[in-house]
Amino acid sequence: MLFSASAWPGLADGSITVTFRTWSTPQAKVGGRYRVGGMLLEATAVAEVSVSVLTDDDAAAAGEGNLTTLMKRLHQPALDSVVWRVDLRYVGVDDRIERRAIDELTDDDIAGLRTRLDRLDRASGKPWTRTTLQLIEKYPGVVSTALARHTGQERPDFKINVRKLKEMGLTESLQVGYQLSPRGVALLRAIR
Repeated sequence: MLFSASAWPGLADGSITVTFRTWSTPQAKVGGRYRVGGMLLEATAVAEVSVSVLTDDDAAAAGEGNLTTLMKRLHQPALDSVVWRVDLRYVGVDDRIERRAIDELTDDDIAGLRTRLDRLDRASGKPWTRTTLQLIEKYPGVVSTALARHTGQERPDFKINVRKLKEMGLTESLQVGYQLSPRGVALLRAIR
């Protein structure tokens, strides 16, 4: 789920506990965990609600000043329409942040990461993980379009693959491009 940066403090301190979305189908599930602005949030309830029953209190819980501002954010849905209500709770810091800072890898850590990289390579039908890590190491902060060209991938596919490496704690997103995390640097050093 995407939230504007202005909502992050309210999500972290618990003053924003709900969001309303105009999805055609739910994009969140109860118990689902979502990373937002360095935080980990959990959906505690997901349900369709009629726009006609929304109140200023609902708007405040969503971080909006009043119902009018909430309706503007939702692009003025008709009163007889429905929106998705997602109740949220702050769980803690994005677990990838802690994971990517761990740069002292045991032999078991290295073996496990190597196995996961091999699995990703096999699933795609061609090896890409190590090449991508080495490319990011060599060209930190370079726009994904240029990096994708080096790998022979389309930009959307390349970005999806980098997200898989980020999930493992091996890369970090920058304003432009990526860099290896301390964990990624340690892994490359170990498997060369």
